[in-house]
Amino acid sequence: MIVLGRIVAPFGVNGWLKVHPFGDDPLSWRTMPTWWIGQRDDTQRIEDWKPCKPRGVRAHGKSIVLALDEVVDRSAAEAISGWFLAAPREALPKPAKDEYYWADLVGLEVVNAAGQSLGVVESLVETGAHAVLVVKADEVERLIPFVGAYIMDVDLNSRRIQVSWEMDW
Repeated sequence: MIVLGRIVAPFGVNGWLKVHPFGDDPLSWRTMPTWWIGQRDDTQRIEDWKPCKPRGVRAHGKSIVLALDEVVDRSAAEAISGWFLAAPREALPKPAKDEYYWADLVGLEVVNAAGQSLGVVESLVETGAHAVLVVKADEVERLIPFVGAYIMDVDLNSRRIQVSWEMDW
């Protein structure tokens, strides 16, 4: 399961949900006929997620608002505030060239132009301007902006990201 976002609050009285998306194009998810909700974001088994049918999705600032057939009123929306939205990998729209799902980046080794290993991507952080890779090697944590100035290559097959970044930065 790929976690897509977090339900942050009810939106209105008809069961709509305000969602903080973990991606930069959440409206592309409208093509998915089923979305899944769950209380935890670290659960990978599809059986731990409840399938839901979307009846409406629209942009709302940097968030989206979503209506699910299974959430009929504000009380039902309040009951799942703080839950997560997810989808199995095969249900997601295929990313465009040079676009990646965060879940695909976590766990990749990060090396610099000199071939030195800087560690492994532990997570990503969205700063508003761009995403930042959180790279860990033993006790050292590096925060590397996920922007073209620093990211030289992402090779999902080799499970490696090459960056323009020095060991002592």
